[in-house]
Amino acid sequence: MSRPSLPFRFSSVPPPDPQTASSRLAPVDMSTATMLSGGRELSQPPSDGISNLRFSSHSDLLLVSSWDRTIRLYDVGENTLKAEFVHAGPVLDCCFHDDSSGFSAGADHSVRRHIFGSGKEDILGHHDAPVRCVEYSYAAGQVITGSWDKTLKCWDPRGANSSDRALIGTYVQPERVYSLSLVGYRLVVATAGRHVNVYDLRNMSQPEQRRESSLKYQTRCVRCYPNGTGRVAMEFFDLSEAAQAKKYAFKCHRKSEAGRDTVYPVNAMAFHPIYGTFATGGCDGYVNYSKYPTSIAALSFNRDGRLLAVASSYTFEEGEIPHEPDAIFVRNVNEVEVKPKPKALPGPPP
Repeated sequence: MSRPSLPFRFSSVPPPDPQTASSRLAPVDMSTATMLSGGRELSQPPSDGISNLRFSSHSDLLLVSSWDRTIRLYDVGENTLKAEFVHAGPVLDCCFHDDSSGFSAGADHSVRRHIFGSGKEDILGHHDAPVRCVEYSYAAGQVITGSWDKTLKCWDPRGANSSDRALIGTYVQPERVYSLSLVGYRLVVATAGRHVNVYDLRNMSQPEQRRESSLKYQTRCVRCYPNGTGRVAMEFFDLSEAAQAKKYAFKCHRKSEAGRDTVYPVNAMAFHPIYGTFATGGCDGYVNYSKYPTSIAALSFNRDGRLLAVASSYTFEEGEIPHEPDAIFVRNVNEVEVKPKPKALPGPPP
């Protein structure tokens, strides 16, 4: 049976490394941190760089991971911090299990489960290097992690606190894992060296596809379409000639001044859950047409696409320089911003 040609997208430029970016300067205290059109700012933000943020798929709870070693759970509607957990090192990624628990991955090599209501924390297991990515597959009931030890691991969360029971399998990758994305049973893994592997979680013995990114520079972020160097590319799983003819790339997050082009890394992408359109965030501080105080580190739409969470957080792309405070903005999304424009009908024949 043929598989649908679901697309996925890449953005390029590598993520920061904890060993080369372990110290961060104190933020600059500037009144411009609260943007006029960028949404409202959440109270009690992390005190260091924001590595990721994600809305729950069931509510307006927001989970945030940070270089300040914390996982934070916010109620966006009430603008309150509901829970906080601390790792032994920077936290590089997080995801929800459901509204009562979530998972995190950190530079301390650990993969953890957090129970929000009780404050309980379980350790699923460890990698041999910082764990860059964590995803939960609702289809397979597994936690998937990617690490700079060049491996992918799958975990059964029911075996928490007993790594021999929790670990389902370890899968060697060609290079350090920088980004993961899931849709159904489909898993896309982007690594250093511009490698991309595509897996079926029902058969992890080997990748279904091994690819090289069509982008010139290192992949920074990969995201699967939700239904199944300043550049974004769209690719298709279907390897047929017709499907591959549809792939494309486009330039974004760049500016020209006095005849000189400045190209900014694209750090984040988020698909709208209703319309399938997507937003991108870069080191120029822009999300589409909204300007934020500093680099955009992460983006997330809520479950119905009415809200967009934006992590305005310096990503160390220019080294140790004074920068704006790390902040989380939540903005209301107008339908006109995200609804696809109708295709122009062809004109009558001459």
